[in-house]
Amino acid sequence: MRLAAALLLVAAPAAAEGGYHVLAGHGGPVMDVAVSETGSLASASFDNAAARWTDGSPAWLDGHEAAVNTVLFLDETTLVTGADDFDLILWRDGTLAARLEGHQGKVMNLAASDSLIASASWDGRIGLWPLDGGPAHFIDGHDGPVNDVVFSADGTRLYSASADGTLRVWDVATGNELSRLVEHGFGLNELILDEGAGWLAYGAVDGVTRVIDPATAASLADLTADRRPILALAAPQDHSRLAVGDGEGYIMIVDTATWSVWQDFRATTRGPIWALAFSPGGETLYAGGLANEISAWPMSEEADTPQMQSERGFLTDPALMSNGERQFMRKCSICHTLTPGSARRAGPTLYDLFGRRAGTVGDYSYSDALDGSDLVWDESTIDQLFDIGPEHYLPGTKMPMQRITGAEDRADLIAFLRRETAPEEEHK
Repeated sequence: MRLAAALLLVAAPAAAEGGYHVLAGHGGPVMDVAVSETGSLASASFDNAAARWTDGSPAWLDGHEAAVNTVLFLDETTLVTGADDFDLILWRDGTLAARLEGHQGKVMNLAASDSLIASASWDGRIGLWPLDGGPAHFIDGHDGPVNDVVFSADGTRLYSASADGTLRVWDVATGNELSRLVEHGFGLNELILDEGAGWLAYGAVDGVTRVIDPATAASLADLTADRRPILALAAPQDHSRLAVGDGEGYIMIVDTATWSVWQDFRATTRGPIWALAFSPGGETLYAGGLANEISAWPMSEEADTPQMQSERGFLTDPALMSNGERQFMRKCSICHTLTPGSARRAGPTLYDLFGRRAGTVGDYSYSDALDGSDLVWDESTIDQLFDIGPEHYLPGTKMPMQRITGAEDRADLIAFLRRETAPEEEHK
């Protein structure tokens, strides 16, 4: 039986207007969600694209050459995105206005002041990009990848969270470190700051979620729920609530006036929750993870407690799959379809793969490494690809670094692909 891509629904969405709903269209996991001051919605995805949503329909922002990790509204017509291709892109009215280059690692998060964009990168640096188009400069001081940044209200200070386990404060004008608020021991992933109310929340790799005074580092609340890692934090404009998303698929919503848990629910049967954002008034919480969609939950006091909605999952128990199918699901399924059409995935469709020259699927934008390549996909070339890894077999490819070291595993994958990617007429 031919395998088909699917989403496993584990609970029916609310039917009432304004209830739970989804925004579908991305071809890969949703890595970030952003909401403007007036409620406009944008998203970033593993499918190498960002999207601006209007009435449930996406306008695609295509320009990155790898997974897009973060998206930020600068105003209602201007957005900035950051990606695994190390670049930032500035978008105006849906058009690529500028590509900001200079990082040497993935761009994971963004923040903005009145005059600057700040970028957190896995090259261990913080990029500062003038909104007037002037030259960028970089703060280099962390001992590991930088995962998040947030400006003070006046834009003179910058807070940063790093895989080195520290939360640091920087002088924006000089790039000097002003203080080190946290030395946690495990990597810090996410930050939320409310200077007016005097709190700063951070989430860590070991599942810790804590709230401190940003001036003194004094502890204000410990929201740790023993679920790890913490991958997303979000608050509405008034910061009356704090949402926490983790690697196990849970979302916890906290009342920031009392630091008490208002709701705590499992959003998917298998995590993670990578993206969270509130509508401006906090009426709706948007979330993204492994599924190719954005979930929107109503957050009113009258709304029912949210329940699990959907996930990307195996169509059958992995234990019941053939080894070739398991290899495909683990290594290939997020990026590639087996049926005609690439469906906005991060990679081209594998339909009719064998005997096809690389770089020739019409609905996919290839890297220079494959565009015009003479390579033909067959048992031998696929085996070599996974034996030594795409980055060595095809230097410059968009394919993520991965190998299948076992010769039998590669053979089983190839046999599965030979069967499942064959044109329909060959199955008759």
